[in-house]
Amino acid sequence: MNHRVSALAFACLTTLACGGAFAQGLRMPGSAGAGIGRPAAAPALSLPAPAAAQGPQSADFIVAVVNSEPVTNNEVRARLARAEQQLAQQQGGNRPPRELLAREVLERLIIEKAQMQLAKESGVKVEDFALNQAEQNIAQQNGMTLDDMHRRLARDGTSKERFREELRSQLLIQRLRERDVDAKVKVSDQDIDQFLREQQSGADASAMEINLGHVLILVPENATPTQVAQLQARAQSAADKARAAGSDFAAVAAEFSDAPEGKRAGGLLGLRPADRYPDLFVNSVQGLPVGGIVGPVRSPAGFHVLKVVERNVAGLPSTVVQNHARHILLRPSAQLTEAAAAARLSDYRRRILAGQADFATLARDNSVDGSAKQGGDLGWASPGRYVPEFEQALSTLKPGDISEPLVSRFGVHLIQLMERREAKLTQREQRDMVRDAVREKKLEEAYATWAQELRGRAYVEYREPPQ
Repeated sequence: MNHRVSALAFACLTTLACGGAFAQGLRMPGSAGAGIGRPAAAPALSLPAPAAAQGPQSADFIVAVVNSEPVTNNEVRARLARAEQQLAQQQGGNRPPRELLAREVLERLIIEKAQMQLAKESGVKVEDFALNQAEQNIAQQNGMTLDDMHRRLARDGTSKERFREELRSQLLIQRLRERDVDAKVKVSDQDIDQFLREQQSGADASAMEINLGHVLILVPENATPTQVAQLQARAQSAADKARAAGSDFAAVAAEFSDAPEGKRAGGLLGLRPADRYPDLFVNSVQGLPVGGIVGPVRSPAGFHVLKVVERNVAGLPSTVVQNHARHILLRPSAQLTEAAAAARLSDYRRRILAGQADFATLARDNSVDGSAKQGGDLGWASPGRYVPEFEQALSTLKPGDISEPLVSRFGVHLIQLMERREAKLTQREQRDMVRDAVREKKLEEAYATWAQELRGRAYVEYREPPQ
């Protein structure tokens, strides 16, 4: 789910999506978890595009007022030039009329002004340490040193100071969204099941793998109606027993099934693409959650009882590289700045590497995360479980390595990668990945609603149209 930075374009400042909606900003979300969980719902950090030639500069004037703060014509012109250049690169010159684009740019600026005002009123801040880290990340993601990036920005007409100011603004808005939106978005098991049903109904059968438990009650070709009724009753007994709380499907298969796998494989047919199962089986279990049982189902061979034992969701990997990490989290406060927290963690790192301190002990004594009792141990985690900056740090580490301090929405972390492995996803882990996907979709919808509600509460006075 990670987004790679493409070209040199600061998404939150330059990109208009199809239909005129702006990209949402920085890719720095977190989750409602205890310290580093990740939901993901915004584009990546990147560099601003070079300003396009604008011709003679007109005299500046106010085009709108947002809660007494002006939006100037030059602000709109600068943003519009970037948007036009980005659209030209993305769409091969096919772009909406300039007047329509200018109105979209103005509306985005109005929403940003309202967001920045709310952030200021709410006391949301971005300290220099977090700003420096974000700036360094952008340079790394674009394959540059920080100095190279600053020279590129200057050559394209963007000063270092202006870039940092815009970056700080977007970080402020992102933190505001995380505070006001993220914690309110919940994903239920019903949401996940609905998503899976939608995926299954539209998925190519060859792209989905399922493992079914199977009980077969054979019906002879010349069976009388009485015999058929007796065999159906036997199949119903098998289904009822399989559905009983705490039942062992393998034992039920061994007792009732006339199929070969009933005795030798616990009734399991094995994980295989759905198109290698009979259509009757696939259609019968469609929409059924893992662990669900259906039947008796009649076929020419007899009566079937089916259990969904395993399902690989279309589009999700069956194996992933997992990381086993631990961390120490310090949360900045009025008494502890981000820079001071980072300095303290740097000292911890130095002492650990020198053999003067133990990571787990320092985590238990100092970390404010829920993992502190376990010495900071986070257990095994699949890709997408942590906020992007945390995962980015993990990806650069080898087992045993300890990161430099890094800032996330939760605070300042010191991370050690303990182990790395390739693992087959369990059903629970697959559902966790689905949960992330559902949460991302819901976050995008919640962000859009939140921004429009904030826009609706703002006092906006339009003056002259932008030129």
